[in-house]
Amino acid sequence: MNTFKTLALLTSLSAILIWGGGAVAGQTGAIIALIAAIVINFGSYWWSDKIVLSMYKAKEVTPEQAPELYNATAQLAQNAGLPMPKLYIIPEETPNAFATGRDYNHSAVALTTGILRILTMDELKGVIAHELAHIKHKDILISSVAAAISTAITFLVYIAMIFGGGRGSRGNLLTLIAMMILAPFAAMIIRMAISRTREYLADEGGAKICGNPLHLAEALRKLEQFSGRSRMQVSEQVADSTAHMFIVNPLTGKGLASLFATHPPMEQRVAKLEDMAMGKVS
Repeated sequence: MNTFKTLALLTSLSAILIWGGGAVAGQTGAIIALIAAIVINFGSYWWSDKIVLSMYKAKEVTPEQAPELYNATAQLAQNAGLPMPKLYIIPEETPNAFATGRDYNHSAVALTTGILRILTMDELKGVIAHELAHIKHKDILISSVAAAISTAITFLVYIAMIFGGGRGSRGNLLTLIAMMILAPFAAMIIRMAISRTREYLADEGGAKICGNPLHLAEALRKLEQFSGRSRMQVSEQVADSTAHMFIVNPLTGKGLASLFATHPPMEQRVAKLEDMAMGKVS
């Protein structure tokens, strides 16, 4: 059911892109947008991991450079029934982590230097297990494709703002205005729904992989405490398009902005993990 829901959401993102293309340039625009959606999905499948890792200047870690971290990840991957992912370190003091890649055999887990500094090894295992759960559930490809199409929709709105005024009729103008307002909003809501659904599932799966839900719960508490103290040192565009991939949102939002957060409330995530621990779920 969750797989069907995610596919429906991704289809909706592609549909918004195609509809927007039609609003900008009629049937020709819709055809171009359809081709763009196919190309974006294809490109995201093959190169999403390299693109995202390069955005954050991540460096691959060898077993010799971080033996304890590497061995812990290898054991967790074995628990999850997954091949060993590549490990990357992001030179960033804001504590966070994400997984990327197109499939089990082409996956990577990236950790910031900040998260390595503030978490214990047990807590790090909880975080890595959460990311391995994303890999196991095939969320890493889904989230990358959603980010790519959402970015394309935003770009389409810019094109509409530049060229939309010359299409003539009042009806066309109203359609363009509606697209400029509704398309980015709809893309944001869809991307948010994908992330929130998958974060809960990854928390549950990660707790089972590491064997103790409280390890991940305590890690999330610490990450929540540090998340509002600093922002990751990347552009707003990069941070916004990849925010849903991280274990905690790298953007800080207050008031109305918090209603559209890409992650579920941290207290709810922690509460669910504590319920698992009390129920002795293994």
